[in-house]
Amino acid sequence: MNLWYTEDHSPHARFSIRVEEHLYTGQSEFQKIDIFQSVEFGKVLTLDGYVMITEKDEFIYHDMITHVPMATNPGIKKVLVIGAGDGGTVRELTKYQSIEQIDMVEIDQMVVDVCREYIPQTASQLDDPRVNLFFEDGLKFVRKKENEYDLIIVDSTDPFGPGEGLFTREFYGNCFKALTEDGILVNQHESPFYTEDALGMQRAHQRIIGFFPICRVYQAHIPTYPSGHWLFGFASKKYDPITDLDPAAWNELGLVTKYYNTDIHVGSFALPNYVKEQLQDVE
Repeated sequence: MNLWYTEDHSPHARFSIRVEEHLYTGQSEFQKIDIFQSVEFGKVLTLDGYVMITEKDEFIYHDMITHVPMATNPGIKKVLVIGAGDGGTVRELTKYQSIEQIDMVEIDQMVVDVCREYIPQTASQLDDPRVNLFFEDGLKFVRKKENEYDLIIVDSTDPFGPGEGLFTREFYGNCFKALTEDGILVNQHESPFYTEDALGMQRAHQRIIGFFPICRVYQAHIPTYPSGHWLFGFASKKYDPITDLDPAAWNELGLVTKYYNTDIHVGSFALPNYVKEQLQDVE
């Protein structure tokens, strides 16, 4: 048997993974959910035919979206995570004993239920007593919040379908309002490489810089995401991710990470020239 999962990364480029078994398929109110068992990447979660995580490389994404803001401000106590139904971001947050509350808002409960059953590697800490799960629209949830969270992580799908509202000017403005006076917003920022993804990245960046005095973009290499070159947005009312980083303080915590370290933290903000030009075009 020769089965392959194939995803279009652009109109002219495709990415394929050899599949051993199709473990699960289901249709929620919002999207089609599939779990594949692959030879190279372990279990693979796809939503509407797009790879969200694989067991082999999910640690890169979850390390970078979580530990960069946490190392920038170790005093973070209350966190809002929007999206992140696979649970990987929450797993990384629960490594910090200093965090007192983690509110996770996921529009699609079926994603969480499926990941609990099939990908416990990422969903393992969703029952931590500090974690509160809300199954509702993150855009509507954050509208009701003001001066409440030290950190908001937007771990969303791409800017279409269920995740579309999490890339709007209204949403980023509501996040600004929901953050405390020294709050940080981090979001997955798409890829700069293929044209359609790059345009989505530029739109998000342009909207975020309209609200936050400190806006930076950083990067990681994630093999199963389009082009492998992925960006994250860092926006803050007070903290700069480079000048306010205290590497010794973070390293003293003794946290175990597979990708993140404080050297990568600094280096990830050193962007290629073509990405700098894309950002400058909208700044």
